[in-house]
Amino acid sequence: MAEAPRLDDITGLVLAGGRGTRMGGVDKGLLPFRGLPLAQHALQRLAPQVGSCMVNANRHLERYAAFGVPVYPDSLADYAGPLAGFLCGLAHCSTPWLLTVPCDTPLFPHDLAQRLARAAAAENAEIAFAAAPEIDAQGHTRWRDQPVFCLLQASLRPSLLRYTADGGRKIDAWARAQRCISVAFDQPGDDARAFANANTPQELHALENAR
Repeated sequence: MAEAPRLDDITGLVLAGGRGTRMGGVDKGLLPFRGLPLAQHALQRLAPQVGSCMVNANRHLERYAAFGVPVYPDSLADYAGPLAGFLCGLAHCSTPWLLTVPCDTPLFPHDLAQRLARAAAAENAEIAFAAAPEIDAQGHTRWRDQPVFCLLQASLRPSLLRYTADGGRKIDAWARAQRCISVAFDQPGDDARAFANANTPQELHALENAR
């Protein structure tokens, strides 16, 4: 088994470059959550897990820069989705690994990087993303991959450049063409809301009041 990436081997990236359509078009990463902008909250949760951090944003760059880390916009036009953020992060990543988290999922695990890194090493994977149980509208529990919570090797940038240049925009489709694994977050003590994201004001309010 390969040695797991160390903290200093991983750069963290907070993805805050979306349109925020279901939030009425607001810059979601700047919405308040427990006294901080969502993206800053994510940054503070991510920073202890990695060697350094940066933010991917496409609006209000000066406000994101006030968080004290580098801020980079997409290189792809027209809000091309999370893979545009991945590509942005890889372009500025100086470590062997990049860990991405979205700005709108504020309760993600404090040990996200560690668990993904261990799994990647155990399986000799180039990409490891989270998977968690989810209760659907009928009350049934099902597994759902969370590919925006992604640990990936920085050396994959040429592959992602080719995929996006050909018009590809789906994380799963690109990731599954690499050595990719999904990592179950289903251990005792894991928060069932760890990967719950806020797409609407109501969902954000519910997460803010979760205990």
